[in-house]
Amino acid sequence: MRGRPGSGGGSLTLAVRSPSVVSPIAPSSGGVKRDRQRSIRELVGAAGIASQQELVDRLNERGFAVTQATVSRDIAELGLVKAPRAGRHVYVLPEALRGGAGAPGDAPGATDERLRRILADVPVTIGRSGLILLVSGSPGTASIIAQAIDESSLTEQEGTLAGDNTLLVLFADEPRLLAWRERFDRIRSSAVGSIPPARS
Repeated sequence: MRGRPGSGGGSLTLAVRSPSVVSPIAPSSGGVKRDRQRSIRELVGAAGIASQQELVDRLNERGFAVTQATVSRDIAELGLVKAPRAGRHVYVLPEALRGGAGAPGDAPGATDERLRRILADVPVTIGRSGLILLVSGSPGTASIIAQAIDESSLTEQEGTLAGDNTLLVLFADEPRLLAWRERFDRIRSSAVGSIPPARS
């Protein structure tokens, strides 16, 4: 920034005014996001939030001016998932889903038992496209398999997207995809006995 020509005071005035205009912006945006996401965790932990719009309304009541797009990004970053509670599906924190013992080295409290039971009853095939695995079962089973994956010790995935009989499992990079596939095949093998894991 330039001061007024020939006036030392002009430069001094700009040097004083500049921080008041610029400096609050950076800390404010990061701080607001942290506070907002902390509030989201509190709201989800304490109340049954069933939709993004409901979460938007609760945050607005707390003084956060948010849109549904912002809340959608926060939900993804916080890893919130929907689970059945008191007769309806509500958002829950990832750690709230983990309530059993998995295999050694698995995420604390995670359990693969439900996934194992489903895989014993539903034959699945796995395909791959880039960093996406396509898991196909019988008609109407994709959402059940996806939920069982979300509740299991499998944590390498970025998320799951279910259709009718096929779900997409999304990954950030190749090592995570390969690690997930190896662990999924191990769970499936233990469910179906001696059937060897399928190869992509």
